[in-house]
Amino acid sequence: MHDGVRVQVPVLYVSDADASRHFYQAFGYTQERAGGDGDARWCYLRCGELTLLLAAVRPRLVTVELPLLLYLYVDDLAATARCLTDAGYLVERVGHPEHAPGGECRTIDPDGNTVVFGQRRPAPGQSGGPETGEQARFSLIREAAATLSRRGGAPARCQIGGPRGEACPEPAEVKLADTWGDTVWGCLAHADEALLNARGAFLASEDATGLGAFLRARQPQPEQVPLS
Repeated sequence: MHDGVRVQVPVLYVSDADASRHFYQAFGYTQERAGGDGDARWCYLRCGELTLLLAAVRPRLVTVELPLLLYLYVDDLAATARCLTDAGYLVERVGHPEHAPGGECRTIDPDGNTVVFGQRRPAPGQSGGPETGEQARFSLIREAAATLSRRGGAPARCQIGGPRGEACPEPAEVKLADTWGDTVWGCLAHADEALLNARGAFLASEDATGLGAFLRARQPQPEQVPLS
């Protein structure tokens, strides 16, 4: 006799059922059933044995203080990332952690929820095993440096320097920040050292999903003056 859970149906309250359905179709979900009209619509999605229920209700029945985070495993990370990118969504690669040897990516759904997806098996031709520990951390630092180099704006030299205050001649490649608000630019080696030894330090990035975009969206909007 089975007394445990037999079926699990995550429910996402969304602002636009159609937009969210198109987003999650990139992960292989297909619509199985849908219903409702006017201020209440729902869409039941399935991918193999997995299900997801999207509910769009006005006014919303559930208000979440912070965006949700979903983690999904996919068969082909590169193909999924391409599908999302082609649909206009920003996809960020975040390395090859131990739990996702084939790689891991992060994106944002139409309601601002973070969706992280990974590949459990290494991609064909991928050399070596999964990056773990120091390798995985340094992989993320390199990816951040590559992103910032494309944008420009970094100072000429590392601002962290050596343990005795000696200047570092290496170029600044990544920006670090902490929860207090201090920031510094560093070379790869000194940034790695700071991340290991400075409590609360993290890689800072400026992208479309960062704090700046979040705060700008909360600025008062000018009232629309009707045309006479």
